[in-house]
Amino acid sequence: MVETSIGLDRMFLAVMSNSLKEEQLEDGSSRVVLKLPSILAPVKAAILPLVKKDGLPEIAKEIVDELQWDFHVQYDEKDAVGRRYRRQDAAGTPFCITVDHQTKEDRTVTIRDRDTMNQERIPVDSISAKIKESVSYKNWLG
Repeated sequence: MVETSIGLDRMFLAVMSNSLKEEQLEDGSSRVVLKLPSILAPVKAAILPLVKKDGLPEIAKEIVDELQWDFHVQYDEKDAVGRRYRRQDAAGTPFCITVDHQTKEDRTVTIRDRDTMNQERIPVDSISAKIKESVSYKNWLG
């Protein structure tokens, strides 16, 4: 007798167990990262003001207010930015968007990719398009 069974719980467990990684970094430290495919990540981006003063939290909250209509995003201002990156890596958040003093000058932010840890400077107006490109089902298939 062959009894086949597949359900949502088994598929979820397979995706989760394949996605949780511990990586060694160049500086000798390690990080735990949940490398869920961007399309499956529950939180698509975290908005992080560099410091809790100088108007940066207000700009970050404006970005949250704009993005929350299209994506599930989180705001985080607790601890140093490096610790916030690690916390979001472990939660599987594909992008961290850092608002810093340069944002006040030229309306650009630093966007960090969870998987590559690469950072690039992009205009605030381009954040939504960047996230949409990553979480698009059409792009995810190939």
